[in-house]
Amino acid sequence: MPGGAERILRRRIGSVKNTKKITRAMELIAATRVARAQQRAKAARPYSEQLTGVIENLAAGGADVDHPLLRQVENVERVAFVVCAGDRGLAGPYNSAVVRSAEREIQALRADGGDYRILAVGKKVNDYFSFRNYNIDSAYGGFTDNPTFEDARAIAQRVRELFDAGEVDQVELIYTEFVSLGTQRAVVRRFLPLEPVTVMAEEGGGDAAALAGFSFEPSAGGVLADLLPRYVEARLFTALLDAAASEHANRQRAMKAATDNAEELIVKLSRAMNRARQEAITTEIMEIVGGAEALGDGSGDEAEAVDLERLLAQTN
Repeated sequence: MPGGAERILRRRIGSVKNTKKITRAMELIAATRVARAQQRAKAARPYSEQLTGVIENLAAGGADVDHPLLRQVENVERVAFVVCAGDRGLAGPYNSAVVRSAEREIQALRADGGDYRILAVGKKVNDYFSFRNYNIDSAYGGFTDNPTFEDARAIAQRVRELFDAGEVDQVELIYTEFVSLGTQRAVVRRFLPLEPVTVMAEEGGGDAAALAGFSFEPSAGGVLADLLPRYVEARLFTALLDAAASEHANRQRAMKAATDNAEELIVKLSRAMNRARQEAITTEIMEIVGGAEALGDGSGDEAEAVDLERLLAQTN
């Protein structure tokens, strides 16, 4: 019969092997989902680029509009933070990096005497800031790994309500930017107010001649005013897609590291189990030999020889 230490190690090896199967499966699932998320982000890019191009062309063509989304405030005292992370864990530093970035921004604002509101996108963000009694205006979840445009529209609508009503002077967007499969970084970007129309015209790269053959109803400024809310939604949707791809990439790496660690642990435990098994067999052989020497009359030699053969067979 195996010794107690051997039984414990065998159970631990079985447990680690089961964990390894789970982490390996999660790694493969995340690899599939990150590729899908990259495709969705790529598919959404033409709409965002075209919308941006039209707005820049209108601005370059002299279209002007007095829109609430363009309202500039000199002394920013109230800021809304749209913090985008995940609904689930097991994604390495993905959630914690975003939360730490948001917390640094909030603490810096509070140190200057400013006020804040948090729009928490993802269960992890909401749980973290709720537990620490931060001021959460609204929370969204259940879609962070596969966001839709309607999700972005719902968040953008609340952001616009706060900004249009003058309840906040500025909106910051905090999320994880997807650079490549191996590189993602938490970033803080100004979301609102949008750049003034004059800045769009000078720095946006718009071409007034591109819209020379078009007529606008009621006016070019009216079209620009209608496009600005769509532009806000498109920017937020792009950020959500980036965050989703980053979450899957981080989870893939985390699960691969967990699988590799499980393999190393199985090797170490297997070696420890073999040592325990050999020690138990050696101890039993010594007990048999010691017992035979103590008897000294050879009456149990045949039975002891059989026990020795059995023990030696176990070592092979």
